[in-house]
Amino acid sequence: MSQPMPSPAAPPARPGPARWLAALATAISLLAAGTAGWALLRPTPVPEPVGNPAAADPKATACDAFVLVSQGVAIQTRKDLGPEPAAREAVAANARLAMAGGAAYLRDTVPSNTPPELAEPLRTFADQLQTISQYYLAGQVNDDPDQAARLTAADETTKKLIELCK
Repeated sequence: MSQPMPSPAAPPARPGPARWLAALATAISLLAAGTAGWALLRPTPVPEPVGNPAAADPKATACDAFVLVSQGVAIQTRKDLGPEPAAREAVAANARLAMAGGAAYLRDTVPSNTPPELAEPLRTFADQLQTISQYYLAGQVNDDPDQAARLTAADETTKKLIELCK
């Protein structure tokens, strides 16, 4: 004879928490896969160019920077506030600042397309100003033979740049 058939189990009235969790996990994994795919396929960002931007008239831009720095250094190194030690130290501090700041300004301002015959002496001048100011900060004075030689070399570079910037 035939055996009675078992009655089918009644379906649950509503889905359990495991079912919702599985759906949520699937949605999150699809979102993560889509984000990973986008990251792999998006174009690579173009890096910023290294150095100063090019200028329409690089010689004029470079020479204007040189003149500005030279004037600042000349003004700050030739001030006379009197014989008071504090006043003399203030003038010396401003001179050091003018040289160090001027060196940084030249490096930051001279365009990348400056002709090499002008760019090289400008870099040399910036290096000289930085070195001179650092030795001043370390306590060297103009009478020191090494510092005097550095000052003479900077004067020579200045003369060369004046000719190049005509």
